Amino acid sequence: MIWTILLFLLLLSVLVLVHEFGHYIAARKAGMTVEEFGIGFPPRLFSWKAKSGTTWSVNAIPLGGFVKIKGESGDDIGAPDSFAAKSWWRRFSVVIAGVVMNLVLAWFLFSVGFLFGLPAIVEGGVEAGVTVTDRAINIVDVLPNSAADIAGLEVGDRVLTIDGAAYDAGPAARDALTPHEDGSPLLLMIAHEGETQTVSVSPLYVEELGREGVGVALVETGFVHYPWYLAPVKGAETTLRSTWDVLSAFGGLIASMFRQEDVSANLSGPVGIAVLTGQVASLGISHLVQFAAMLSINLAVINVLPFPALDGGRLVFLLYEVIRRKKASLKIEQTVHALGFAALLLVVVIVTVKDIVHIFFK
Repeated sequence: MIWTILLFLLLLSVLVLVHEFGHYIAARKAGMTVEEFGIGFPPRLFSWKAKSGTTWSVNAIPLGGFVKIKGESGDDIGAPDSFAAKSWWRRFSVVIAGVVMNLVLAWFLFSVGFLFGLPAIVEGGVEAGVTVTDRAINIVDVLPNSAADIAGLEVGDRVLTIDGAAYDAGPAARDALTPHEDGSPLLLMIAHEGETQTVSVSPLYVEELGREGVGVALVETGFVHYPWYLAPVKGAETTLRSTWDVLSAFGGLIASMFRQEDVSANLSGPVGIAVLTGQVASLGISHLVQFAAMLSINLAVINVLPFPALDGGRLVFLLYEVIRRKKASLKIEQTVHALGFAALLLVVVIVTVKDIVHIFFK
């Protein structure tokens, strides 16, 4: 558990620091003074001041970091190196830079991953020039309270044999899960977290199928490798497609809220993500790279949402300034962001409690 927590904190810190570094670079390019770049959050452990005037600090709470830009709170409007004194489009470039950097990081991780191999579903063939290694039959879904769930099968388990026979194609493996006519259990040899074990599964009635079944989804997977000149292209395509998928998922969550549906089951807080990080890491470095890229995209999408205290909320006020040709009241903007931040903290507390109850008391 300690290893999982440390890995999660390291991963989260890298993603947040990359985000904040985007703000830092854009602010410097726009001629703004960056007063502090903090690694972690206070209390401060130690710091040093660069020739640029930026104080670089290392802080005690290892949850990413922050950038403090001169005049970002609306003060120092008369100083030429202040955020508040710059044109709206320069401020826009600084606000959006963190989101852009998270997308760039995702592209980089996907590109490197495709060069050395990323896990993917390979049923139906792959593109020309792509190399597939370590083909396997993997479990990608387990129905709750199904025979597979009762037997302890989990998503990510590799199916080595079914009733003693090995399969290298998804359709054949799925056909092999047909219940025996005499009602005897199926014997599955699986690889779970590096250990091989034989599991007896007695098919039960599956409502979704309208008949008896195991209640598990099997697909043929493998690690796909692209040539060095195609890996960045595929990385860009995957980043764009994944960003759209995440945006669509958030749109679905927001729509569910307006329909007064319970969306808490689809949300995870820091505890839930930390547990998931440990589970992904146990599958190997390639899975962790892919997971980190998706987390970076999620961080980018969350920050661009038009919600107070987030980058997207600040963009809304910039848009208001462009349309009305005047800045919004500083007091109103500060109050809105403060309320938004409090709301975000409340959401984090709620989903964290939900995760703790689900993980430790289910």
